[in-house]
Amino acid sequence: MFKSIRWGVFFIGLMLFSMGISIAINMQHLGIHPWDVLNVALYEKLGLSIGSWAIIISVMLIIVSWFLDKSYIRLGTFLNGILVGVFVDIFLFLDFLPHASNSWMDVLIIILGIVLMGIGGGVYNAAGVGSGPRDGFMLSISDKLGASIGKIRIITECLVLLIGLLLGGPVFFFTFIFTFIQSPIFQFMYKLLGSHLNKMETSLGEKALQKRGAGL
Repeated sequence: MFKSIRWGVFFIGLMLFSMGISIAINMQHLGIHPWDVLNVALYEKLGLSIGSWAIIISVMLIIVSWFLDKSYIRLGTFLNGILVGVFVDIFLFLDFLPHASNSWMDVLIIILGIVLMGIGGGVYNAAGVGSGPRDGFMLSISDKLGASIGKIRIITECLVLLIGLLLGGPVFFFTFIFTFIQSPIFQFMYKLLGSHLNKMETSLGEKALQKRGAGL
């Protein structure tokens, strides 16, 4: 029973995260996250869709992580890699999210998108059914090289940003402050919800044991 709760939390987190990405993409003239800079650049250069490129890159990262360290690959990792791209394409296709107006409102809207990404990322990771393809990729490299996760993240995202920039992706002010806004929100939600889910699981487990004992 509790597994279904964790999966429900996971899917809600993915939807919030994907909505945040879609909002930021609509405000891309202000700058977007390095990974999305690459997705948008590939979409503009080669076609397909932004979500399709997110899926393709996620699958490539999962394959690399599989060879480096399989322990970071779980069912949730595969679903994350596919569903984020699918949800982003759906949100962009439905076209109900705010578009750029080239006014000060755009700043508030992109901040909302970043906040949603932080909340969504914290929520789906707190579910504990598998880390995202990018997180698993960076963690596996960190383990293999014996380098800090922070250092690997910085190097990886700088390389991704450089490739996206060279391909003509949307890089501006918010590209460079994205992590500083998103990361604290992610960490807060991850710890808060993760602790709550663990307590709930423990409580339900104890109640189940008590019922079995009473039945005996």
